[in-house]
Amino acid sequence: MSRIPLKEVPSNKPAKDAAVQTYDLYQKREHIYTKAFTGIFRNLRMLTGWLLLVGFFGTSWLQWEGRQAVLFDLPNRQFHIFGTTFFPQDFMLLSWLLIILAFTLFFVTVFAGRLWCGYTCPQSVWTWIYMWVEKVTEGDRNQRMKLDKQPMSAGKFRKKALKHSLWLLIAAATAVAFVGYFSPIRELIPAIASLDLGPWEMWWLFFFTLATYGNAGWLREQVCIYMCPYARFQSVMFDKDTLIISYDTARGEPRGKRKKSADYQAEGLGACIDCDSCVHVCPVGIDIRDGLQYECIGCAACIDVCDDIMERMGYEKGLIRYTTEEALEGGKTHILRPRLIGYGVVLLIMFGAFIWGISSRVPLQLDILRDRQQLYVEVQDNKVENLYTLRIANKTQHPQSYELSVSGAPGLAVIGGQHLQLQANEVLTHNLRLQMDKTQLPAASFDVHFTLTTSDGSLSLTETNRFIGPSNR
Repeated sequence: MSRIPLKEVPSNKPAKDAAVQTYDLYQKREHIYTKAFTGIFRNLRMLTGWLLLVGFFGTSWLQWEGRQAVLFDLPNRQFHIFGTTFFPQDFMLLSWLLIILAFTLFFVTVFAGRLWCGYTCPQSVWTWIYMWVEKVTEGDRNQRMKLDKQPMSAGKFRKKALKHSLWLLIAAATAVAFVGYFSPIRELIPAIASLDLGPWEMWWLFFFTLATYGNAGWLREQVCIYMCPYARFQSVMFDKDTLIISYDTARGEPRGKRKKSADYQAEGLGACIDCDSCVHVCPVGIDIRDGLQYECIGCAACIDVCDDIMERMGYEKGLIRYTTEEALEGGKTHILRPRLIGYGVVLLIMFGAFIWGISSRVPLQLDILRDRQQLYVEVQDNKVENLYTLRIANKTQHPQSYELSVSGAPGLAVIGGQHLQLQANEVLTHNLRLQMDKTQLPAASFDVHFTLTTSDGSLSLTETNRFIGPSNR
């Protein structure tokens, strides 16, 4: 195994006397045994987690005007979100939404660190669920550590089997809920029960079951530390006024054991009793007393357990707390600062533009493709003909009737249906021919305007293309 030699050179010793330490490039993962705890931040995290779970598992069951309220119908390339249907041509709105979400994440990170990771990230939420199952089936931290050291027995096998069965059940339910956003959930579940699934549905159900079971059950903190890119770049958004979880070194050090009745200040000790409870509850296994670390997901478990210890000891709470580097150094925290204001202003502008884009979106689409295989066709009676293919999308939730008209030059004749009937969310391909006398051509190439109007006149859309004919010169 490759090793990197590392020399520690104390200032009062020559380099040749320094001890040599080596560190493995590839370290084996050490299983993290978390301890059960209670506290205000745990309750807050449970609230946000439950909201996420109810939204994830429940939204696909909602109905809207006779169909699933949120359904991404990939085969038909339609994305239904409550009363609005989006088509691939609306991809710009999705891109804009993703940019807004990214800037929201930047804004929150500058203000209060990794709140997303600690309270609403699906990886964190599902990991806490799996840890709760582990506690229910195998016991608390010490019981699990003791159980893992024991040789396999009937009792141990039963507990392990129950744990992994529940893990797989949760993973399977997660997969079904996820696939239910792409295949109607009310049809998917009976199809699963009757084993009447398509190959893609079977593949994605298997994949997401395995991914959930592996990520939340086995990888856990490895996903946050090594796989998630946010852990790597979030620190560049921090500044001295960012609200982060920190250990008050000035108050806590020097740490040490003591009796509850002891005057620790008279003994030259800090408030930290060195119980390591903050380490035992950490889902990524770090010691917050070592300072800010990129592995920290900001879940505040260490705050809850430390506050509980401080209360038992009769000390002031807040040895570990949400604070800023500026406050720890005795300065004044500045909430409103240029970087935060800049992110906020940009976020408001983008959100306003997105809302305007949604509200001004026309629920009708008309694409016109002119036949490129031949510029024009000369037909009888000295006329010139151009062929067009119209692609019309009714983006409303109701059937619509449309009247098609063409303008651009006197004498332009339309050959083909001009009264069109489309069902809700239907995309129609319609062929149309335009004819014109060669002697009336205003130019060899000129604009023609295709106008589509609803039968009640409430909506009208015009698109322009070209009519090409022979040169009159």
